Amino acid sequence: MIQSRSRIVLFSLLVLISGLTSAAVARELTLEPCRLTSPSGLGSVAAECGLLEVALNPAEPEAGIVGLSVARIAALNPATDATPLTLLAGGPGQAASDFYASYAPAFERIRRHHDIFLVDQRGTGNSHALDCEGPDEIGEEFSLEAVRRSTIECLEALDTDPAFFTTSLAVNDLDQVRVALGYESINLYGASYGTRVALHYLRRFPQHTRAVILDGAVPADHALGPGIALNAQHALDLLFERCLQSSACHETFPDIEASFSNLLEVLRVKPQHVVLQHPVTGKRVSFDFGALELAMSTRLLSYSPQTSGLLPLLIDQAYREDNLVPLAAQALMESESIARTLSLGMHNTIVCSEDVPFYDHISIDRAALAQTYLGTLQLDALTEICRHWPVGPVDEDFKDPVVSDMPVLILSGSADPITPPSMGEQIAATLGNALHVIGQHQGHGMLAVGCVPRLMTQFIDNASVDGLDTSCVAEARSASFFISFSGPKP
Repeated sequence: MIQSRSRIVLFSLLVLISGLTSAAVARELTLEPCRLTSPSGLGSVAAECGLLEVALNPAEPEAGIVGLSVARIAALNPATDATPLTLLAGGPGQAASDFYASYAPAFERIRRHHDIFLVDQRGTGNSHALDCEGPDEIGEEFSLEAVRRSTIECLEALDTDPAFFTTSLAVNDLDQVRVALGYESINLYGASYGTRVALHYLRRFPQHTRAVILDGAVPADHALGPGIALNAQHALDLLFERCLQSSACHETFPDIEASFSNLLEVLRVKPQHVVLQHPVTGKRVSFDFGALELAMSTRLLSYSPQTSGLLPLLIDQAYREDNLVPLAAQALMESESIARTLSLGMHNTIVCSEDVPFYDHISIDRAALAQTYLGTLQLDALTEICRHWPVGPVDEDFKDPVVSDMPVLILSGSADPITPPSMGEQIAATLGNALHVIGQHQGHGMLAVGCVPRLMTQFIDNASVDGLDTSCVAEARSASFFISFSGPKP
C-alpha cells in the first residue's frame, strides 16, 4: 500500500505570496490554433497559442532564455477594438492557462468585446515550470528535518537557477508579451497571489494599465506567513458560528466546535491509521491521520463555501462516529488538486524572495499562533524551506504600498481563510479610485459567485467603479451545510 501522509502535509503547507524596465522584444511571437484544458480534464477552451522567448536574467541577456507560453482567446465580437484582459493566477505556482480553462464561464461576458490573453508566468505551466515533488514517504512523523530534505531534493531536481522566477521579473515578461501582441494597454484580473503581480504591474507600467480587478487581494507590503494561522482560525470560527445559526446544521451537529477541539486533542495524543481507496487514483492507500492532517485538511476545505459546507459532517463522522475515512478522502482530493496545479519550485522562489525575508520575527506572537488549530507549523515550515532556497531579484520599492488613481475593483470573501477583507481595505487605502466589494460568508475567490461575473464585465467595459451597483452581491447565498452524505436538508 502507498504511504500518503506526507503528500497531504507538504502540499497543504504551501497554499498561501533596483527596478527593472521592460526590455525590447528580440523575438517574434507566432500564434497557432490550440486548446487549453483544465487540470481536472473537465474544461476545454479553443485558443491561439505561441511561445515568446525572454531573457532568464535581464541583467545578463546572454545567460539563458525562458520560453513564455502565451495564449489568446479572441473576443466574440470580431469587430471589437476594446482593451484586452489578462488573467494572473494564484498559488503562487499556478499557470494562467490552467486557471482560465477551469473558470472560463466566469469570463464569457467579458469576452464578448474583449480579447483575453494568458501568460503562464515564468516557472509555471508551459513556461519552464519549476516542478518537483516531495517524497511519497518521509517517515512516521512529519518534521522540519523532512521539510529540509524535501526542499534540497527539489532544488537538486531543477535544471535551471530558480532565483530568476520572481514577480519583479514576471511583470517585465508580461509587458513584453503586451508589446508582442500589439496592445497599447491592458486590463488585469488577479486572483490571490496574482493580485500581487497585478499591483506590481500597475506600479511599473501605469501608462499601459486601464483597469484592475483584485480577487482575494494581498497588499504589496504584506508578507504572507505569520498571519496565516490566525486568519484560518478566524474563518473556522465564522463557519462554526454559521452552523450555530443554521437550524438544520445546529440540530444535526449541536456541539460541532467542541467536537473539533476534542478530535484535534485525541489525534494529537494518538494518530489513527486510515486505509481507503484513493478518491482520485483509485489505489489503496494507508497512512496515519493525526492532528497535523486534521489541521491541514480543515484549512484546505475552508477555502470555498462548497467544501467548507462539508466540514461539520466530516468532523462529526470523525469524532462521534469514529470514522476518519470521509475526511481523509476529502483531504486527499484537495492535496492531489494542489499537486497537479502548483509548480513547487516557483512557489518557493516567490515565498523565499518576497515574503520570508520580510518577516518581523520580534513582533510575531507565537503564543497566539499556538492557540490556533494550525499552530506555528506553517510559519516554521516556510522559514525552514527558505533557509535553503535561493533568493531572487526583488525591486527596491516592491514592498511599498501601491499608490494609484487607476480604477480598481477589489473582491473579498468575509470568510476567506488566507486573504480576509481587511487586506482589501488596506490596499484600497492608497488607491484613489477603488471599490471594495465583500461577499458575506464567501471564501477565497469571488469570480464565480452570484452576480460577480456581471459586475466584473460592467467594470471592464467601462473602466470605472462609478455607478457600479454591487447590491446584488448580498443576494448570493453561501453553500448549504451537508447534514448527511445525501446532501443538505431540503
